[in-house]
Amino acid sequence: MNKPMKKLIIVFFLIFSFYGNAQEIALLKYSGGGDWYGNPTALPNLIKFCNQNINTKIASKPATVEPGSPDLLSYPFIHMTGHGNVVFSDSEKINLRNYLSSGGFLHIDDNYGMDEFIRKEIKKLFPNNELVEIPANHAIFQKPYSFPAGIPKIHEHDNKRPQAFGIFLENRLALLYTYETDLGDGWEDPEVHNDPKEVREKALKMGANIINYIFNN
Repeated sequence: MNKPMKKLIIVFFLIFSFYGNAQEIALLKYSGGGDWYGNPTALPNLIKFCNQNINTKIASKPATVEPGSPDLLSYPFIHMTGHGNVVFSDSEKINLRNYLSSGGFLHIDDNYGMDEFIRKEIKKLFPNNELVEIPANHAIFQKPYSFPAGIPKIHEHDNKRPQAFGIFLENRLALLYTYETDLGDGWEDPEVHNDPKEVREKALKMGANIINYIFNN
């Protein structure tokens, strides 16, 4: 067993073994010029929703972590968002690949404008793995909330259908890329986008499904 895997297993064991200790999730601070810091209220609101509705114990304030940091291995869930360019250095790609191959999970939410850049970086991360569309019958859409049509539409941009793509490693969904849905916008404070209550709830429920999936698979 390699060192990154050993470290990840130890960290995850500690996270889930100490009763009452808050789990931590993180936002990815990447390079390239894209606004990695977009949707600042999104993750805190998702955390609050999950803690109140699906019995998680996640620290209320998400951490921030860079793709090349050894601290990446401390988080079972990493969230990434933005509108623009994304660039991973060679060392960052190695670190991210080790993290994901060792049991970590990366959720990339295109906040409109990231797609052409992030697809190139995902291909560099996993040149031998296809980014495939996740079918609506996948477990991530089934519980604790049912989404029979798959990933929901939160904000409209180009009249395209919302899609969820994934990189599977040994049949495990390790990287989730949500496109033309804007889940993160739906997690933001109500006054940011003035979304109806039912739209925000739909986004938060889908986010809860993602969190539930990684903590139970």
